[in-house]
Amino acid sequence: MNLIEWLFDAQLVIGDQTILWREIVGNGFGIASAIGGMRRKVWAWPVGIVGNVLLFTVFLGAVFGTPNPVNLLGQAGRQLMFIAVSIYGWVRWSQSRKRVDLSTGTHVAVQPHWAGGRNRLFIIVALVVGTAVLTPIFTALGSFEPVWADAWIFVGSLLATWGMAKGWTEFWLIWVAVDIVGVPLLVSAGYYASAILYVFYGVFTIWGFFTWMRVQRRSAPALPAAADA
Repeated sequence: MNLIEWLFDAQLVIGDQTILWREIVGNGFGIASAIGGMRRKVWAWPVGIVGNVLLFTVFLGAVFGTPNPVNLLGQAGRQLMFIAVSIYGWVRWSQSRKRVDLSTGTHVAVQPHWAGGRNRLFIIVALVVGTAVLTPIFTALGSFEPVWADAWIFVGSLLATWGMAKGWTEFWLIWVAVDIVGVPLLVSAGYYASAILYVFYGVFTIWGFFTWMRVQRRSAPALPAAADA
């Protein structure tokens, strides 16, 4: 059995619960990507894509014949969305990787900044409207109940990933909104490894928000001088 076959079939049994190792490994890549994002490293994007590929197979349990025969279409679909948006973010950050952090003088891929009032309003409206539009679609496709939560997670993940690519500090708070809904949904659907890691994500995203906000504040005094130069 080669490594790919082992990774696809390997399971971790804890009591009466069976967890796929690719669910654990996929989320591990997700955590590594989040750490890279907080540090504004370009490698965060390709690392995240690897995790997305693994988790796509996990959340279509009924399709891939996994021990948990539950389809979370929003969770699976967002992995494909992650890949598409991550390619955009990867290119965008790669083009800007020689940007100088004005607070430290070091090269970084992105300079954190506020999204602004108009973009914040767009994010809120897009999250609510997108959830409302996708809920009946996911329901018709047979997604796990409550379907609105699956749709919320999908739309929120899209907006958060897009915000990260743009360098908006608020993108971390969108992840918090996703995690608040995601943890109870994953527990009820039996995806316990992902639910536990979502709790960790929730704490980490708050840390990431304040980290980016500190970087932004340190850079702010240097902006006028840089503009004059």
